[in-house]
Amino acid sequence: MNYQRNEFLASYGISSQLPAPAGPEFAFSGRSNVGKSSLINRLCARKNLARVSSTPGKTATINFYRVDTAYFVDLPGYGFARVSAAERARWDELINGYFAAPRPLALLLQLLDCRHDPSADDKQMLEYLRYHGIPFVAVLTKAEKLKKAELAACRARFESLCAPYGCRGVYLTSAAKGLGIEELRACLDAAAAAAEEPTDGV
Repeated sequence: MNYQRNEFLASYGISSQLPAPAGPEFAFSGRSNVGKSSLINRLCARKNLARVSSTPGKTATINFYRVDTAYFVDLPGYGFARVSAAERARWDELINGYFAAPRPLALLLQLLDCRHDPSADDKQMLEYLRYHGIPFVAVLTKAEKLKKAELAACRARFESLCAPYGCRGVYLTSAAKGLGIEELRACLDAAAAAAEEPTDGV
């Protein structure tokens, strides 16, 4: 994919608003403030394509971006306590509505903070992905916070933690420093190519 061909399309607050599928989609999932917007910006070589906020819970919508012939889908961050029950229910409806629809999801990127083992909310999301058979890779964020000597052990630990959920790979990244971005782009390119291959009998 040409990651420099990108644009923000729209934000959607309820699942009935979601647009009709138009190409392979890559969903970005993770806890509030784990770095989804920063990762999208780094992948696309843009500073402000996705709005970055230091306030957890800022992304309360599903945001769609066109990236070449594919689409990045930024899901609302989960695990932020200071929202109302009604708002939490809307978030749940939005995310469940996205996954329940027949969308061309090529791959989901499950973001996890590399400095901490998966939280209870992270594990709940991983179990959701496993139960529904959603193809995903784990993307470890904020790797610049680790020492170089810690990187290999961190990746190995998360490979072990995520394997029971059907994880297809673990990528250690830093949106701030660019670590792992090219490796992750290669993963997305392969998934996009596989998604666009004609099925048997077509």
